[in-house]
Order: sequence, then structure tokens, then C-alpha cells
Amino acid sequence: MLTKQDKEKIIDDFETHEGDTGSPEVQIALLTNKINDLTEHLKTHRKDHSSRRGLLKMVGTRSALLKYVRNQDVKRYRGIISRLGLRK
Repeated sequence: MLTKQDKEKIIDDFETHEGDTGSPEVQIALLTNKINDLTEHLKTHRKDHSSRRGLLKMVGTRSALLKYVRNQDVKRYRGIISRLGLRK
């Protein structure tokens, strides 16, 4: 579960300007954190199919955001990938 302090820390790390909460970088970072938490949950609760569906939806959303950033600015895309440790 993502606490308010954790969310604020992620937003502070990835914001492009002061008060930024909606940029693709922030959205991708928050989704990555949620995906990692849900992946750990599914390792112990293998039959939780509704959470698995939510995980797949989040992965698809993150993929679309990454594709958007890649098409806009490849340098920014590579920075996000390296900071989050994603395989691409």
C-alpha cells in the first residue's frame, strides 16, 4: 500500500516543476511503485484474479505513457527507464 509520505517522496523525485503531479514522469513512477507492490501481493495470493487484472491494466497504462514519452523525447524516455530500473 502506497502511503501519503511515499507518494509525496516519489512526486518530489520525479516532478518536472514545482507542484507537478500530472507529468508522464510522475505518473510512470507512481504506476511502477503500484505495480511492484501488486506483484509482491500476487506472489503470495496466486488465485487473486481481480488484482491480476488490475495489474495488467496498470502495466498497459504505464506502457502507453512510456510510448508517449519515447515519441516526444527519447532522452527523457531513457532517463525515466534508467531511474526506475525498467527493462527496455
